Amino acid sequence: MSLSGKQRRFLRAEAHALNPVVMVGKEGLSETVLDAVRDALLAHELIKVRLLDTAPLERDELAERLPSMVKAEAAGLIGRVLVLYKRHPHKPQIKLPRDP
Repeated sequence: MSLSGKQRRFLRAEAHALNPVVMVGKEGLSETVLDAVRDALLAHELIKVRLLDTAPLERDELAERLPSMVKAEAAGLIGRVLVLYKRHPHKPQIKLPRDP
């Protein structure tokens, strides 16, 4: 599933008030971090992931690698914070706008 520009904009607006729930630190994208991201996406559908200064990867690398590793969509990258979205398989909470 690929998000349209309108849907990405909607999700970034929804994520504005959220706090980052997962921090990527000196261990990088370890299995522990990936499990935490998967669990948070299952619980919330829309999350923020913060890249700490101690992380061994750059923000663009995080935005490129993490979504595919957890099978989610990147809705935006603001500074060192990545907004991720993954529709809940059974009970979706967020209704995305449709493109005409």
